[in-house]
Amino acid sequence: MAQPYPFSALVGQDAMIMGLILVAVDPRIGGVLIMGDRGTGKSTAVRAMAGLLPKIEVVVGCPYGCAPDPSRGPCADGCPRQAKSAAVKSRMVPVPVVDLPLGVTEDRVVGALDIERALTSGEKKFEPGLLARANRGFLYIDEVNLLEDHIIDLLLDAAASGENLVEREGLSIRHPARFVLIGSGNPEEGDLRPQMLDRFGLAVDVVTPRDIPTRVEVVRRRDAYEHDPEAFIKRYRPRDGILRKKILAAQSRLPQITVPDEMLALAAGLCVDLGTDGLRGELTLIRVARALAAFEADDVVGPDHLRRMAPAALGHRLRRDPLDDAGSAARVERVIADRFDAL
Repeated sequence: MAQPYPFSALVGQDAMIMGLILVAVDPRIGGVLIMGDRGTGKSTAVRAMAGLLPKIEVVVGCPYGCAPDPSRGPCADGCPRQAKSAAVKSRMVPVPVVDLPLGVTEDRVVGALDIERALTSGEKKFEPGLLARANRGFLYIDEVNLLEDHIIDLLLDAAASGENLVEREGLSIRHPARFVLIGSGNPEEGDLRPQMLDRFGLAVDVVTPRDIPTRVEVVRRRDAYEHDPEAFIKRYRPRDGILRKKILAAQSRLPQITVPDEMLALAAGLCVDLGTDGLRGELTLIRVARALAAFEADDVVGPDHLRRMAPAALGHRLRRDPLDDAGSAARVERVIADRFDAL
């Protein structure tokens, strides 16, 4: 299996890179939607995360990759931790990054009866699906705007509850499914349903670089990677290691980051001015601003953290205004300028 492209070797696309880093720091942000032109490194960046993220500890033999520490939450049948008498062993594994392909069936997503075992031994055995494999990791959907509606509904239910409930073929299974959604797509091929759009904590746009030096550097690095992957990965391994340590430090620092009431009021004011529905907008903005502060080794969330992350956290939550041709990004920038200039 080919090793993924080094994350630290990515060129440009700063909003996408920062969004992926911050959901690694705090998965509660709710994932990243990456929309833009073909060939702008969306899939490459997501797959590069697999080689960047620190390994996690899982119970050996658990189909859901649960943590050995029971305080991290209950697991389900089939996990050695559920058998009180059994000795629980653990091992370190890479954070799962699971691809959800277009045209995937419902059985493949949620899991189903193991037909082979049922026919040979008459035993009803649950065969876990992609949601089980993605637990404690990332579920990546390329061309997410082309995904079938009934699959989207399944993902929304699991993402909201953190569990996958299967009631079919005489089975009644409930298992943990806590994952971060990462979606990518080309807006020219269609829009996402509002329900799906709102589930992504952050949404960033990627565009084809227009300056010659950036394009040349992208091509040079990609060509070097394809010509000799091992040498290229070795060259960027120290940079990936530094970034990995920085993410780990940010994860440890995150609980100590404080958010002053003034910043809560500022986030709420931005959402009121933009007319976002519900409270998910300000909750996400505060979480991502806290993650940014932790990543940059700041102790307190300040106006600059909110200003920088507001477009990604709020831009995709706006109602469409047929009388405003500027688009959501420009509307967010206008409101940000008005709010922050008044400080």
